[in-house]
Amino acid sequence: MTYSRINNLAGWLCFFIAAVTYILTLDQSASFWDCGEFIASAFRLEVVHQPGAPLVSMIQRLFSALALGDVTKVAYFMNIASALASAATILFLFWTITALAKRVLVKKGDEITSAKTISIIGSGVVGALAYTFSDSFWFSAVEAEVYAMSSLCTAVAFWGILKWEAQADEPRADRWLAFVAYVIGLSIGVHLLNLLVIPAVIFVYYFRKTPQPTNKGIIKTFLASILILAFVQFGIIQYSVATAAYFDLFFVNTLGLGFGTGVLFFAILLISALVIAIRYSIQKKKQVLNLALVSTVLLIFGYSSFSMLIIRAHAKPNLNNTNPENAFTFLNYVNRAQYGERPLLFGENYNSEKTDIKNTGKLYRKGEKKYESAGNRSKYVFAENTLLPRMYSDKPEHVQFYKSWMGFDDSHKPSLIDNLSYMFSFQAGQMYMRYFMWNFVGRQNNQDGQLGENGGGWLSGVKPIDALRLGNQKNLPPSIIDNKAYNRFFFLPLILGLIGAVWHFKRNQKHAGVIGLLFFFTGVAIVLYLNSVPIEPRERDYAYVGSFYAFSIWIGLSVIGLKEWIFKKITPAKSAILASLIALVAAPMIMASQGWDDHNRSDSHLARDISVNYLKSCAPNAILFTYGDNDTFPVWYAQEVEHVRPDVRVVNLSLFTADWYIDGMKRKQNDSAPLPISMNPNQYAEGTRDVIYYQDFKIAQNVELKQLMDVLLSDNDDDKIALQDGSKSNILPTKNFKLSINPKEVLDTGTVPIEDTGKIAGSMEWTYNSDYLTKGTLAMLDILTHNGWKRPIYFSGAMPDEQYIGLNKYLYSEGLNYRLLPLKPDSTKQEMYEQVNLKPFFGNMLSTYKYGNIKNANHLDRQSADDVTMFSNMFNSLIGGLMEEGKIAESKAAVNKYYEVMPLKFYSMRHVMSSFYFTENLYRLNDLNRANTFISKSADYMNKELTHLADVSESKNSLSSERDVKVYMTYLGQMVKLTQAYKQNDLSNKLEKDYNQFMNRFAPFFGG
Repeated sequence: MTYSRINNLAGWLCFFIAAVTYILTLDQSASFWDCGEFIASAFRLEVVHQPGAPLVSMIQRLFSALALGDVTKVAYFMNIASALASAATILFLFWTITALAKRVLVKKGDEITSAKTISIIGSGVVGALAYTFSDSFWFSAVEAEVYAMSSLCTAVAFWGILKWEAQADEPRADRWLAFVAYVIGLSIGVHLLNLLVIPAVIFVYYFRKTPQPTNKGIIKTFLASILILAFVQFGIIQYSVATAAYFDLFFVNTLGLGFGTGVLFFAILLISALVIAIRYSIQKKKQVLNLALVSTVLLIFGYSSFSMLIIRAHAKPNLNNTNPENAFTFLNYVNRAQYGERPLLFGENYNSEKTDIKNTGKLYRKGEKKYESAGNRSKYVFAENTLLPRMYSDKPEHVQFYKSWMGFDDSHKPSLIDNLSYMFSFQAGQMYMRYFMWNFVGRQNNQDGQLGENGGGWLSGVKPIDALRLGNQKNLPPSIIDNKAYNRFFFLPLILGLIGAVWHFKRNQKHAGVIGLLFFFTGVAIVLYLNSVPIEPRERDYAYVGSFYAFSIWIGLSVIGLKEWIFKKITPAKSAILASLIALVAAPMIMASQGWDDHNRSDSHLARDISVNYLKSCAPNAILFTYGDNDTFPVWYAQEVEHVRPDVRVVNLSLFTADWYIDGMKRKQNDSAPLPISMNPNQYAEGTRDVIYYQDFKIAQNVELKQLMDVLLSDNDDDKIALQDGSKSNILPTKNFKLSINPKEVLDTGTVPIEDTGKIAGSMEWTYNSDYLTKGTLAMLDILTHNGWKRPIYFSGAMPDEQYIGLNKYLYSEGLNYRLLPLKPDSTKQEMYEQVNLKPFFGNMLSTYKYGNIKNANHLDRQSADDVTMFSNMFNSLIGGLMEEGKIAESKAAVNKYYEVMPLKFYSMRHVMSSFYFTENLYRLNDLNRANTFISKSADYMNKELTHLADVSESKNSLSSERDVKVYMTYLGQMVKLTQAYKQNDLSNKLEKDYNQFMNRFAPFFGG
């Protein structure tokens, strides 16, 4: 059998292994985070969040057809698309590794011996399968996100440039360069991370065309690669759209022509210029110029997938982010305008003084007949700036983190050295190297480790080494050893990768340098470019999979390194086989065995079930306010794909500040009538009432919302105040709001049952909880003013407290949602979760809700673990509320439901905290056996956690995880008191003994 045939068959074998792995561990429905939005948008070809992924949507839409009309299977088949794209990535990675290995081992004209064939194929199999089972890549491979197809684009582009290199001396070899350019152009419609393959592509071209490269040439090539990357990122993707937009502005506003004529003229101009330039390059036989021009054309062809978004935006779909139907909204879309800017090379620190605001350009919006001014783009001017500002965000939680991480006091002004220290220690260390070590060394657990506290870090399984970093590892706690993400690779994949890298640099510095460049640009360079803030909503390891891809190439090449360095005394064929087998066990096999359980989502459907719960627990024709990704995107999926409760109008408050989103809320969507928003488009258009600031007018009484809205929406200068620039702005004159209640409306609409008539308040009075109004809050107040209780209003229980705009005392829990009810406030209820609407709450928890198989599911990621705690807290609130009203039978039924659907082992500290209140309810119900069993399990969990923390503290001679220690000790002490109160003396004595033991162990670290 020829080498070529073996290479092809082995590559497809790797594809098959990867495909089977991913399909077997696939999420069966929508996952958390962006997946729900991507699935919903692909199914109906809608417009996802910026900067868009139109090619992904179109491909996923094709896969959805495999569901054959069964909408409950649409998500599954879109997940299949990611699995197959990921498996194809493994196929091209295999061929990339074998091409690199062959280039070193087989010189031109040499025969490929069986030993060399085994070495080359062994390298490909080991490297490809190592990446198959790497933590971050596997995570994205089993859900409908963009990162699987993004990895495929990177793999195909890099494979393509190696194909060109192998055939560069042949007459038609440059077709491979054109192919690479087209793939990169297509990848823009997948994810912009793919552009980072460009520098590696340029260097392959340079080294192939330059037999004797020089340091000067390498530096020039590096700078050229950066310029080409910038040309694609800014010139093609952004500035071409910006130029088209300003052409359209001139043609519409100055020449009086229709919208789009300027864009059409620019397109004709650009196409003509490219055609003329290409003809010139052919006539003058300028090969490099011709190649550059053809590549540019193919990049633009690939980028043209974005035309789908413009076409669909004109159809006004339900999900229509930014409404990119015209030149300027499309420009905002591709520029990711809604996310703001971050300083990269020069800018402010978190505590730099703001001295002024400067205009940086004009904003335009589409009017009736021409483009209208939408104000000015502006930015603050700061008194102090620094090079490479890494600590720049002035959000209070970010400022607190910077100071805590760096040990700064309140007066400290960060210097360049401070920013570099933060960049290396946190951004590159905690937020990149930690992820790198997860993939190739091992992982503690799936807890969020962004803050650098206990959990969420890397762990090798080599206890002496782990102990040097983390302290005594003798008694590992359940939060680690019972966590499915407790993966120990014992440094073996890392060691193999380093062996492969050293061997590669010794044998072929050019190719090794190219892989190193790919590793740098898809890893550390992203850290530098993104300049991320701390405390992100979730871990961001998926952004760096390109660098893990590059490192996996070196893991594969380690096979040849092992053969040549360690097994060189035995025959070449035997040494190749032995090196391949050892590397196969040390990397792919151990990674697969350790990682299977935490990546297997085949029996979990929590995201889908929670999204359906949100909707089904709403009354007919309801309005549901949400805020974050996980209480919005899965709900969009449930409505748009599975058609669950299409009468409910979901309003995402984080998007409600945009005029295009308010436009959508004023239209009928699915079976939901338009929202009762009275504002006309001119009153909320971009640049109008974006922010309305509070100015205290000393108004003593609460102001009726209708009266307040008249002032807030007034265009009369008498209702505005003058700003420094001479313009006038509406202001918020009071925070004391009032909404008068018509009891007949409340009763007629079924908002409050007749038996609760006496509880209806004469008016709702509350204090707004912010110093400014956003456009979204203004629209929400408009809804409250004009709804007349015709449509039930709910708020997701997962949003930050400030999003409730001070309405807390009128919000009643019915499970996942809070319902707005005009009832007289209960002064005995101090916390919002204590206010429950028992009848629907009970019905939801016991009959309506599904629990995503969290009791038995094999896959339990960090979000799922948080949701276990969320459901536990909801059961506690329900049982407590039922007991307060003397409904003992219903309370016991709720307890039984808890035991039916909830896991009885603990997954986190929050779960333990919640379990305390559940145990307290069991004691109150005189269910002593189950209470004692539950509290014993809880105590056992805490004892093991505290034992580990005490071991670590004593070994490092400093307190480890102070917050965890205090929380566990507090709850352990509360459990002593609880068991004493219910006369469980033996249990209480045991708990007290444990408590005192830990007090003695931790006392030295608390000063006694």
